Amino acid sequence: MSFQIPKEYELIIPSELDRIQEVEDFTEKIATKMNFSEEAKDSLAIAVTEVTNNAIIHGNKKDAGKKVVIRYHISESAITITVRDEGAGFDPDKISNPLAPENLLKESGRGIFIIKALLDEVSFHFNKGGTLVKMVKKKLN
Repeated sequence: MSFQIPKEYELIIPSELDRIQEVEDFTEKIATKMNFSEEAKDSLAIAVTEVTNNAIIHGNKKDAGKKVVIRYHISESAITITVRDEGAGFDPDKISNPLAPENLLKESGRGIFIIKALLDEVSFHFNKGGTLVKMVKKKLN
């Protein structure tokens, strides 16, 4: 009997920054099982931890009573990961361009730019229950 990768995983964490390592480890474990390259595994782990970090800090305002839900959907050709918080949301169009000269030395504001560079697809969905970020990393054959 061979090992089969389940199609879905779900990780629910409280909004505590010390849980980020758990999310990174879990993401890397799944990417390894999917036989992603080292570069793809690193890209995926960086993106998921960045989005989870933003969900904890900006979305849920570090309120440990609020949860962050990370879902992993695995197919033969890609992994789709969603990260949902319970925050009020934001307007992605109002985020400053991190490459603009006036923003180059700022310590924050690069997260969305980075995740879009690392992944194949990134989208944001907002409702009264919070923000959902959907990310897709395709598997190269």
